[in-house]
Amino acid sequence: MKIHLNSLGCRLNEAELEQWANDFTRSGNIVTADAEDADVIVMNTCAVTKEAVRKSRQRTQRLQRTNPSAKLVISGCYSSLESPSALAELGVDLVVPNTQKDQLVKMTRDAFSLPTMPESATQPAEAPLFRRNRHRAFIKIQDGCRYRCTFCIVTVARGEERSRSIEDIVHEVNNLHQNDVHEIVLTGVHVGGYGSDLDTNLYKLVASLLEQTQIPRIRFASVEPWDLSPEFLTLFSNPRVMPHMHLPLQSGCDSVLKRMARRCKTEDFSSLVKGLKAQVPNFNVTTDLIVGFPGETEEEWQTTLRYLQELQFGHMHIFTYSEREGTKAASLPNKVPKAIRQARSKELHIVAAQQKDIALQAALGQTLDVLWERGEACEAGFKHLGYTPNYLKVETLSQSNISNQILPTHLTHIDSDRLVGVCL
Repeated sequence: MKIHLNSLGCRLNEAELEQWANDFTRSGNIVTADAEDADVIVMNTCAVTKEAVRKSRQRTQRLQRTNPSAKLVISGCYSSLESPSALAELGVDLVVPNTQKDQLVKMTRDAFSLPTMPESATQPAEAPLFRRNRHRAFIKIQDGCRYRCTFCIVTVARGEERSRSIEDIVHEVNNLHQNDVHEIVLTGVHVGGYGSDLDTNLYKLVASLLEQTQIPRIRFASVEPWDLSPEFLTLFSNPRVMPHMHLPLQSGCDSVLKRMARRCKTEDFSSLVKGLKAQVPNFNVTTDLIVGFPGETEEEWQTTLRYLQELQFGHMHIFTYSEREGTKAASLPNKVPKAIRQARSKELHIVAAQQKDIALQAALGQTLDVLWERGEACEAGFKHLGYTPNYLKVETLSQSNISNQILPTHLTHIDSDRLVGVCL
């Protein structure tokens, strides 16, 4: 039986897709990139914003129209928050709640009587990850979040914190490395809260991965800044831990952060970022920001702009605030008019572009190891995209296909929003 896997949203959704791909393959099923060719379509949805809800619904409808004879399985935050009748109208055959995602493959096989084969008879020649044209593996280490930021619906959809054991994660990483995966990203809803239910923590997990695996590159998905202890920061002295972190700030004004119920003040965030950059050469910090949060005055907005000018981000992921039913923020007074939200978003995008250009300019002339992930044939040979250790996108031309290789690369110039380099 052929299975098509599709996803919207966060890296955690992508990590879950990778787990399902491995589990379906071990069961004797074939993971296909072509929805039209599938017997079963699995859609992992998102609901972080109204736009994400719209896209989840739209993507699900399109997949159903593409292959109406396939069985349609849906999971993820949108499916957890939407009514069963609305999902039925989309042609969904099976809904797997977020709390049962680790059972999705079994539930799908049982629901549709999918045939299985012994794992020993179905060892893949390459990781399902590669067959979906990905070379960086996302590892789900936990789910759920204990905090209740007032703008966040994901904590409602995902539930309480649940962590995987260190032993289980180490086993998965070793299997991936044996299948030629060279880089992993540790992901979850509350990555920094890993182990709160198992009497362990993120530092101990990474220390175990460094000791018990040989995976060359370890990254982290979004980590809340208040979760980073001085002990954790010592991990970056190991060159296998990549010098990049995505630390969501959300606002550069303390009064706005208070309304968001964020646990980090701007002074603490500045100290953390400046400390990381002083401690680790080429350290790159990226962030999330919400524009036009309820009650955000012009003075608060200008405070945010001034604060952001003091820091240097390699990338800003900018969200124009939109009300989400079920969150505390949706009931807060003094809504910012949409026209002002959009104007502030445009203003912040200009700042973000300027800071990204500074980060790219600073990398010019350096020789850094790049993991080349994607390649396509061209007149000159092959055009590849990859990432430096500090997560800057690089492009190169090569005579041969260098996909999934880590090669020293001299960074020569900037083309549009990315670096261009020459492999040595």
